[in-house]
Amino acid sequence: MPAVIKDNVLMYKGSNLFRQRLLLSVLSGRAIKIEDIRSNHDDPGLKEYEVNLIRLIDKITNGTRVELGETGTSMYFQPGILVGGQVTHSCCTQRGIGLKEYEVNLIRLIDKITNGTRVELGETGTSMYFQPGILVGGQVTHSCCTQRGIGYYLEVLLAVGPFCKEPLNAVLQGVTHHDLDVSVDKVKLAALPVLLKFILVDDGLELKVVRRGAPPLGGGEIVFRCPVRRSLRPLQWTKWGLVKRIRGVVYALRVSPTFANRVVESAKGVMLNFLPDVYINTDQCRGPNAGKSPGFGVSLVAETNEKTFYCAEAKSEEVGSGEISLPEEIGRQCALKLADEIYRGGAVDSSFQWLLALWMALGQKDVSECVVGPLSDYTISFLQHLKEFFGVMFKLEVLRSELDESDEEDDKVEANKVKMTCVGIGYVNISKRTL
Repeated sequence: MPAVIKDNVLMYKGSNLFRQRLLLSVLSGRAIKIEDIRSNHDDPGLKEYEVNLIRLIDKITNGTRVELGETGTSMYFQPGILVGGQVTHSCCTQRGIGLKEYEVNLIRLIDKITNGTRVELGETGTSMYFQPGILVGGQVTHSCCTQRGIGYYLEVLLAVGPFCKEPLNAVLQGVTHHDLDVSVDKVKLAALPVLLKFILVDDGLELKVVRRGAPPLGGGEIVFRCPVRRSLRPLQWTKWGLVKRIRGVVYALRVSPTFANRVVESAKGVMLNFLPDVYINTDQCRGPNAGKSPGFGVSLVAETNEKTFYCAEAKSEEVGSGEISLPEEIGRQCALKLADEIYRGGAVDSSFQWLLALWMALGQKDVSECVVGPLSDYTISFLQHLKEFFGVMFKLEVLRSELDESDEEDDKVEANKVKMTCVGIGYVNISKRTL
């Protein structure tokens, strides 16, 4: 549903795409108000992980203002200034109904990285007003809600990190691998190379996994460092090349080390049918580095000769779910997911198409173009939000593969591609200190 503009405030209804709206509010400086947040549910309003996200945003900004309605079903958000710096945050591990705990947790994170952010929640928790502050960044420590993975919060920091006043140094604590979100390994392997295309110089861009944590209790910790830039360069990225090697990592937390070896053999058994250069590491964590819950999983990344990275991941079922996960099945499942991602093709992994679109839109006032695989539903919604917050429109052109003569979906060698073209708005980080 498109936004309604009232008194220069973007008005939304419902909790859908909550994170997208917060993120773009912070970058654009436009206040938002969200009403009817799960107002028809038995447990209405913001959830813990959503509040946790707000707290994280507050940590890296200065002046962020948040007002919640008495019922918790409405929220007003006024963003502050991105300041960045050192941040430590414990992420929420749960997921529920209403303005969830992890959504409130996200608001807290945004509040930490901004200055002047204002948040107002309604009495029932089903409405929210959000006025973003200034992105200040710096050092931030945040405990993420365990309803969602650390990736839910990390993607926000990755998107706003280059625009903070101070280089971002964030410590996030919680679940490192979650079914609902990208894992920290996938962000490191497939998302950081995309950001590097826009900032060029790798001076301090780092993602370090200190310890891993599986759901439901988490116990993982990562350190994310991101440099600041005054502006992003335009990008022309129309070639993605052929896959030349496959790398991966298998982790085993509080389970037998043989599980990791069985996953490796299963995944390699599939990928060696396509190319010989396959190497998978094992990370058999012990003690405090193994988190608080047992589990195992795998992340695979395919690198092309044009420095494009495709990533796939699979993990065991959450402890207590009553389902049994076989290591051989996990390895095979991840390998097939990677094959599907390679089939989709394009210059970026499908999970990070929206980040590519964001950085293209915020680049210098020049034409940027990139060819990606079929657009995900999340990316399509994000493009609609980019138009509402920044007035940026993309030209989307479907490119049919020259290798495919058949119109049958099952007979295609590769998926049709989408050429994304836009003119950047010339977004300038006015908070960045200059000599």
